Amino acid sequence: MTSHTVRVALPGDRGADRSYDIAVGQGVLATVGPRLIAAGATRAVVIADAAVAESHGRRVRESLDAAGLETLAVDVASGEGSKAASELVRLWVALSEAAVDRKTHIVAVGGGVIGDLAGFVAATYVRGLGVWHVPTTLVAQVDSAIGGKTGINLPTGKNLVGAFWQPRGVFSDIDTLATLPTREFLSGLAEVVKYGVIRDEAFFDWLEQHQADIVAADAQALHHIILVSSRHKAEVVSQDEHETSGLRAILNYGHTFAHAFESATGYGHFLHGEAVSLGMAAAARLACRLGRIAPALVERQDRLLANLGLPIDFVAVARDLKTDDLLAIMRRDKKAISGKLRFVLPTRLGHVELVDGIEPQTVADVLEGNA
Repeated sequence: MTSHTVRVALPGDRGADRSYDIAVGQGVLATVGPRLIAAGATRAVVIADAAVAESHGRRVRESLDAAGLETLAVDVASGEGSKAASELVRLWVALSEAAVDRKTHIVAVGGGVIGDLAGFVAATYVRGLGVWHVPTTLVAQVDSAIGGKTGINLPTGKNLVGAFWQPRGVFSDIDTLATLPTREFLSGLAEVVKYGVIRDEAFFDWLEQHQADIVAADAQALHHIILVSSRHKAEVVSQDEHETSGLRAILNYGHTFAHAFESATGYGHFLHGEAVSLGMAAAARLACRLGRIAPALVERQDRLLANLGLPIDFVAVARDLKTDDLLAIMRRDKKAISGKLRFVLPTRLGHVELVDGIEPQTVADVLEGNA
């Protein structure tokens, strides 16, 4: 299978081009070392999820070693609990003890947790190190590894502390997905469906037509969904890198509900994609209640998500939580202004808008199944 490259076009900073490439295909891990050498790195620190450190992490280290780079490996425990200030400090100290300088580049190997954490380490240590992402989960390949968002969680909310720090490149190797547990793989499909809802009706149609191939992890189908999703993410990031125009906010479709479910249940109860699927189901019903879409679109989205093995019964989840607690978390969402709720909601398949001024009681009715 031929690999493809997606360009994330970004404006330069003091004459330096900040644009970067996303390599999508099979066997692209072997190119990590040469790419770092070409970028001027003299050392590399591989920060890897402990679950993949001796598989995909080892392959990355072999590529770096073959290119002649001195390499340090630091493993991070799997799970959302690692996106914490204590882990951030541990990694800073490890870099300090290794006398890391600005010619050292960070290579993040793992899913969204590792990308967010290692990216934040790179953004902050010695005021900025080059970082490269090697996403080994579907959700990271189609979403979190692209765009430069980094961060850690607080007890009061997800990703509340972080920075924008663009990578030097992304290596989305389809072969890494073969080791994913089924639940992890299916979780990533929520972010794929998201792109169809927010930007690309034709892609949504394609997903409906190829559900069986996708669930079976057919290599051609995976290549297509990762490539199309990467292109959409790259286009949005290129136009609104720091979420100043409002365009990038559309990528958070379903996420206001999702982050509330994740926070209220304790990080790790749901995989991120599972929470996003529940959040998209809730957001579609909220849009329908507000008269923005017809019930047929809600049903169509539900059907695709369910056929891809994703959860949609957010009412059952909310039933075990306090509605007021969920609303309080949503008021702390990064899109909220002065504590007032804002949601990304569809107006039709392939188009969404950021909507202000939604009454808390309306959201509560949706959560309680009264919509």
